Amino acid sequence: MAPHPQAAALLARSHRLGADPRNTNYAGGNTSAKGTDTDPVTGGDVELMWVKGSGGDLGTLTEGGLAVLRLDRLRALTDVYPGVEREDEMVAAFDYCLHGKGGAAPSIDTAMHGLVDAAHVDHLHPDSGIALACAADGEKLTAECFGDTVVWVPWRRPGFQLGLDIAAVKEANPQAIGCVLGGHGITAWGDTAEECERNSLHIIRTAEKFLAEHGKAEPFGPVLEGYAALGAVERRERAAALAPVIRAIASQDRPQVGHFTDSEVVLDFLASAEHPRLAALGTSCPDHFLRTKVRPLVLDLPPTASVEEAITRLKELHAEYREEYAAYYERHALPDSPAMRGADPAIVLVPGVGMFSFGKDKQTARVAGEFYVNAINVMRGAESVSTYAPIEESEKFRIEYWALEEAKLQRMPKPKPLATRVALVTGAGSGIGKAIARRLAAEGACVVVADLNAQGAAAVAEELGGPDKAVAVTVDVTSEEQITEAFKAAALAFGGVDLVVNNAGISISKSLLETSARDWDLQHDIMARGSFLVSREAARVMIQQGLGGDIVYIASKNAVFAGPNNIAYSATKADQAHQVRLLAAELGEHGIRVNGVNPDGVVRGSGIFAGGWGAQRAATYGIEEEKLGEFYAQRTILKREVLPEHVANAVFALTGGELTHTTGLHVPVDAGVAAAFLR
Repeated sequence: MAPHPQAAALLARSHRLGADPRNTNYAGGNTSAKGTDTDPVTGGDVELMWVKGSGGDLGTLTEGGLAVLRLDRLRALTDVYPGVEREDEMVAAFDYCLHGKGGAAPSIDTAMHGLVDAAHVDHLHPDSGIALACAADGEKLTAECFGDTVVWVPWRRPGFQLGLDIAAVKEANPQAIGCVLGGHGITAWGDTAEECERNSLHIIRTAEKFLAEHGKAEPFGPVLEGYAALGAVERRERAAALAPVIRAIASQDRPQVGHFTDSEVVLDFLASAEHPRLAALGTSCPDHFLRTKVRPLVLDLPPTASVEEAITRLKELHAEYREEYAAYYERHALPDSPAMRGADPAIVLVPGVGMFSFGKDKQTARVAGEFYVNAINVMRGAESVSTYAPIEESEKFRIEYWALEEAKLQRMPKPKPLATRVALVTGAGSGIGKAIARRLAAEGACVVVADLNAQGAAAVAEELGGPDKAVAVTVDVTSEEQITEAFKAAALAFGGVDLVVNNAGISISKSLLETSARDWDLQHDIMARGSFLVSREAARVMIQQGLGGDIVYIASKNAVFAGPNNIAYSATKADQAHQVRLLAAELGEHGIRVNGVNPDGVVRGSGIFAGGWGAQRAATYGIEEEKLGEFYAQRTILKREVLPEHVANAVFALTGGELTHTTGLHVPVDAGVAAAFLR
């Protein structure tokens, strides 16, 4: 069924506004439209309001993301409003105003939209508008910028009372097209969707122009000596070196996924003389600090300091940050406040290098970084025409530890088993590796798809969901340099690595007398030496992170089973199998578990078999190549063919959280080959 015309127009307007980051940030702000529809009970007209529900994003809003409420009931809530001290109770009352099933859960801003006497209302968080809202003399600047067409509303926490305040402002100022909400954002209205959108854009663009024309040239002050940005290559190297340690800092309370950006906005801010003062003031708009925490952790060393010095200082600053955050909580917590959620930073700023942001998944981490860029833009605008003056710390706490915010967090779906974990899978561009990458991503992991075939790796990463889910790296596992670069890419994309699958392989089936030294060396270089190199780099990163980890080897039943015409392949698989035992014994003290999977021949979907191995093995057994899978199945106890997905299932079983006390194990995935039973 097509959406109501008003809802359709609202979605189109929301998409246009949300498509431009100058208008609002991701998941920030909300829009509404009022109109009439047929009451299915009485058959008469009923006045309704369609409004963006809790947690949606304007740019990607769908009809299912709209809350639909009856206006008569919503407006009637003013008669039972118990006052600002109990205004949180009104959110539950919104449920009794829903029309039919009501659509999405109404957000805290529902009252603003419903009580303002306008058919269409936009509430947005543009950097330019928040810059005025967070200036020390924001009220005066708003009047200078807009005259009497945009009215100043002093800071008030979002809620029913703010809706009443804005409604009163509109009624008292019939000439006004909107207002600037102190410390927060803007609200605009109109009689038509077009007029409302036009008014929103007028406020945003006028504020931009005002800041550009009246702002001073260096709002952040001069460049600090020695704090200029490093060159692009050096920045990347330093960021990759610091990333695992910084991820450890952000993950002391709970594991986090990371994101790195070295955008010009961030680098310029960190090079300026005023960045320590401004960063310490924290962000202001509730949408900002709910994602970035009240303030970031800022490394107070120039980029000329050594990596070792930076790491030592970051750890010291982290201890101080945790103490200060706990003190902040204690200063403002009430007996009924939610428990402290964690004292680690969500944003870590490194002068000359860039910004590391963290969250429960890659998208959350990336968006947190985007919000801090918004905050930098706000600080620049406010400092250019005045002084940046965010809302009081006590008000930030009231929102961060709001019972309504806590309830929203409790409604979040249970995380998947591999959420917050970063996996690197070698040979993931096809076959078994591709199946493993798919399974790990499906279970919540971020995946680094590593393969010699760049095109294949890129295709798999795209299939898994793109940069917020997976990235592709081109890796020849015989090259130490390429392996190191792959782990650097993982650190920059996701903060580090927690789970590594040594899957890359090749096989050449020949008799002993036909096996050349090159055949032997090639297979040992890729699988035995390659697995060693990958595991060594994985262990280095995992030890730095201090979060434990998993290393899984895709070995083979041939590591145990002795078959004909397979000397080089089987010997290197035996090498891999013993690496599992050796590394399990060595890395256990760091919480790193090392296990293996021993598949039988995987024919369907296998890159190795498609590349000639299948024909060679079929010739060895004197059968047709297309019947090789069936042949392998019939020689097993279960008479079942092994597929790539079955190997992926075993990898997940070893790493998905149930076998927490298992290391040094090899799991057979061979449908039962008695000669390959482990002894």
